[in-house]
Amino acid sequence: MNNDVINKAQANMDKSITVFEKNLASIRAGVANAAILDGIQVDYYGAPTPLTQMSSVTIPEPRVLLITPYDESSLDNIEHALMASNLGLTPANDGKVIRLVIPQLTGERRQEIAKQVNQEAEEGKIAVRNVRRDAMNSLKKQQKDDEITEDEQRNLEKQVQKITDAATQKIDQLADQKRKEITQG
Repeated sequence: MNNDVINKAQANMDKSITVFEKNLASIRAGVANAAILDGIQVDYYGAPTPLTQMSSVTIPEPRVLLITPYDESSLDNIEHALMASNLGLTPANDGKVIRLVIPQLTGERRQEIAKQVNQEAEEGKIAVRNVRRDAMNSLKKQQKDDEITEDEQRNLEKQVQKITDAATQKIDQLADQKRKEITQG
């Protein structure tokens, strides 16, 4: 039973890291990254449809995203969805494809994005610490209910702390990589 707490904590911390990675991928860093389009929904025949399901997205140049719709009649809808999104990019529609040019980042904008990365990292760490807290509470309850001994509880708490430290370190590592990408981009 006690390993269940550790396994569950590990799985939940892994999920927190995955969510953090997804959030990082959606932060624009001055280079073209198709992940920034992941959350965009396009009104397609009255139904909100993810942009990535109705077009192919390629990166012909380091700072250009090329969006080619599978159905050319949806080009205007895609353009409207991009304009309405909070990307801050202006789509260029040539009648067949849409180009999104990622502007070069200013020093001030780089700092803003680095702050955003720090905020995302902190939220990821909070999620990991919440998982840790739940696992510790679960272990205390098991000890109180005489399911495990005090020694087992202490050992399991050390294991929980170990996986917490590893998850936090992974988040810091990913955030550092993203910050480097932003400052060097």
